[in-house]
Amino acid sequence: MTYRPPAQRTPYPITVVICAYTMGRWSDLRAAAASVARQLSDDDELVIVIDHCPPLLRLALDELRGCRVIANDGRPGLSDARNTGVAASRGDVVAFLDDDATARPGWLESIRAAFAHGDVAVTGTRVEPRWQGDAAPRWFPEEFGWVVGCSYRGLPTQRRAVRNPIGASMAIRRSSFETVGGFSRLVGRVGTLPVGCEETEFCIRLAKASPVARIVFEPGAAVDHFVPRQRQTVKYFLSRCYHEGRSKAAVARLGGSRSALSAERHYVRSVLPRAVLRALNPVLLRREPVAALRGAAVVAGLAATVAGYVAGSRTRRAPA
Repeated sequence: MTYRPPAQRTPYPITVVICAYTMGRWSDLRAAAASVARQLSDDDELVIVIDHCPPLLRLALDELRGCRVIANDGRPGLSDARNTGVAASRGDVVAFLDDDATARPGWLESIRAAFAHGDVAVTGTRVEPRWQGDAAPRWFPEEFGWVVGCSYRGLPTQRRAVRNPIGASMAIRRSSFETVGGFSRLVGRVGTLPVGCEETEFCIRLAKASPVARIVFEPGAAVDHFVPRQRQTVKYFLSRCYHEGRSKAAVARLGGSRSALSAERHYVRSVLPRAVLRALNPVLLRREPVAALRGAAVVAGLAATVAGYVAGSRTRRAPA
């Protein structure tokens, strides 16, 4: 009898969860799934969660291969869709990719390597915008990349600890869910309403429950996040800023304003003033007069976010 050594288990098997809710992103969902499938090892898996869209669920079950397709068994919205994916997952690590993003080569292995450090509980990667039309609007300030769910000027350029990752590309050790539970229904996106912060609230809760757990940013890995033209308007920009403020108010109610606004204080005191000074630099203005519009967008975006926070602070959301 020929001796066959036992199969080697992949260190830190990963379940990648992609949540989708609309037929309008079918081609994006296929591209996202394909970008992950190419990187899976034998012990990894891909789970597609369809958020209360029966036509999309039927299509995904019929057309997508090499993955498990399941329905969100909770309330509509990204938080419960992600929680459904976590409950169905088998990996030691659960990674999340937006349905309109594609993982660059090496994304999954970079995530796996991050969790080789036993104290790492959460990791996030760069999220690069893929603008429809090939370029950002000339008025759009790089400091506000988060408006379209992407990385922004002011994030670390080297691997380091952060408060929370960008939700479009992040991974969480399974034991972290066992420690603090899943994503809160009191925050998070439902359909196209431009709200979020469920990953922020989760990380704040985790940091309080397990102070030694590290949340790190891994700039060596990246995904490309599609930004359609309808998200490149001033109207969307201001709406997203306003709802971000409302979301931060909800997080502050849940986790306390000190934790909810810890990263934002540095952002407002340091990153945004530099952005305005850069936009109003006389040398730049002579060469590129439209830079003044970027400075104006920074001020308007900050004002809209503050207005949303004030409005959200006065509103009590119904309990889950």
